[in-house]
Amino acid sequence: MGRISTTELSRYLLTGQLSRRGCLHAQFPRISASAAFGSSPQRRHFASQVETTTPRPSNHATTVPTTPVTPLRKQLKEEAKALKASGKKKKKNADNQTVPGWELTVGIEIHAQLNTARKLFSPAATSFNDLPNSHVALFDLAMPGSQPLFQPETLIPAVRAALALGCAVQPVSRFDRKHYFHWDQPAGYQITQYYHPFARDGRVVLHARDGIAAEDGDRVEIGIRQVQMEQDTAKTTAQPGEVQWLDFNRVGLPLIEIITLPQIRHPATAAALVRKVQMLLGAVDACVLGMEAGGLRADVNVSVRRAEDVAAGKPLGTRTEIKNLSSFKAVEDAIIAERDRQIAVLEAGGVVEGETRGWSLGSTETRRLRGKEGEVDYRYMPDPDLGPVVIGEDLVSHLASSMGVLPDTEIDELVARYGLSSKDAMSLMMLDNGARIQYFYNVLDALEERLGLGGDTESDQRHALLAANWCLHELGKLTELSSDLGMTPDGECHVPSTDLAAILCHLHRKEVTAKVAKELLWSVFRGEVTTGGVTQAIEAGNLWFKELSEQEYAELADKVVDGEDKVVREFLRFKQGKLKAYPQGKLMFLVGKMMRAGPEERMDPASAERVMKDRMEGVYLPALDGNE
Repeated sequence: MGRISTTELSRYLLTGQLSRRGCLHAQFPRISASAAFGSSPQRRHFASQVETTTPRPSNHATTVPTTPVTPLRKQLKEEAKALKASGKKKKKNADNQTVPGWELTVGIEIHAQLNTARKLFSPAATSFNDLPNSHVALFDLAMPGSQPLFQPETLIPAVRAALALGCAVQPVSRFDRKHYFHWDQPAGYQITQYYHPFARDGRVVLHARDGIAAEDGDRVEIGIRQVQMEQDTAKTTAQPGEVQWLDFNRVGLPLIEIITLPQIRHPATAAALVRKVQMLLGAVDACVLGMEAGGLRADVNVSVRRAEDVAAGKPLGTRTEIKNLSSFKAVEDAIIAERDRQIAVLEAGGVVEGETRGWSLGSTETRRLRGKEGEVDYRYMPDPDLGPVVIGEDLVSHLASSMGVLPDTEIDELVARYGLSSKDAMSLMMLDNGARIQYFYNVLDALEERLGLGGDTESDQRHALLAANWCLHELGKLTELSSDLGMTPDGECHVPSTDLAAILCHLHRKEVTAKVAKELLWSVFRGEVTTGGVTQAIEAGNLWFKELSEQEYAELADKVVDGEDKVVREFLRFKQGKLKAYPQGKLMFLVGKMMRAGPEERMDPASAERVMKDRMEGVYLPALDGNE
């Protein structure tokens, strides 16, 4: 690559303009075949980026935008200021699940990228972070004469996903062409399964712990109409000056589209469903990338009708579709915004139009994208180049028997056996695409081996809770300075599970303090402690915890309580029945004074609290009561 001149660099930094000398540009997407393809007849690589733009003057002059671009952060601040100035207070989502006199109905279409090595209809490799246009076959670009070649291996994660969603896998399914024209779809149609999908009639059960709306109670069941396989489109990256860059690595990646029944009544429940589906797909290894990584996207269909129309049995209201929501919060926020918009239109005497709408980060309103395409507009037709997909019962039975434990069962076990809260159990399962929970099990196994524990005892719960807390919270703090723990699918990271188990073993036995344990964790993470060298590092640094004796704790407590008669009287008032609740805050105040007055490296907060409480009840209160 040649040196970029200072003038061109300044234009890019100050105005976002790029020189287009040597770039491909035209009114429509255009590919130079001679520059794009190598010599292999089966596998083709296209490493240039394609621009789509309007015709430009022949001199390709760079112009400065007439209106300055406002940064998103500034836009959000201005919107917040305007909202504050108007005197309006935005409702919290938890208090904004229903609107009196109206019923909300939501159906969701979830697009999930399957965990496969090949694309759906070509042998090109799936690509996540490789160079743009470096994994592209002839069929991916719809080159004349190229034919789709169905890759059977894509069925494995697809069937796993269908089984996890409780669907009936169909013995025969077929592919259709869904026609539409856009630069991200080279063929002018998308291959999908509309009329004859490979799976039907599933269900997802959501519990209160999944984050459903309080109005749904403890449990709600959402039906899955069908699950269909389809190919992905190209990735579009917007550039200044109405330019779009296309990466065809994503064209043809295998997707499944999960279509729910319109049975969702509350925005929070919709977000909980998408979260639960992501967890299920990750648990069966069907989808390795979640919403945060772009491997899962959701489209929501929203309609409203008056409560009296519901009672009268009238049909659902006109639905609108909000496309490409890429976070759980966006799902909930967009549904609330669109619900409120439709209600406002109807209350004003207007008519809700069937259309496709969009949603942007930080928005308070959805925006119109285009009129709603219907089945006739898409001109669905059976794909003449692809035969039916036949799935044998033996394959379905084998995959069903080898899927392992599903999330609900595993969460129930984590709560019942190890004493974790539902929230912590779900967090462990969601983090790192399921790798964090495997890391927890690795740490737990190594810790139990060191402690010589086993079975379902209360002691097991205590050390399991310790392991869960560190795997979830203390390990998470490491990402505040480094966003990458290096977590692998088999549950290992930059902090080996055996080393964390060694730290927790010493902490559980009170051989080191929590402060020392956290410092050791950082040292292991930074590579300052070699694998398996935790105990040696403690010995070398003389970090062993030499706790105060009972007598030393008692002497320290006496020193702290001296002069705190007013605080001690609060305990006496509780003993006399004048206070309803035990003055725990006053007790912790005295414990805090103990921790500051004594040698911190030799003190355990739990021991200090126990001694202080014993001295309060056995020494200080009787003495005070006798004096009065």
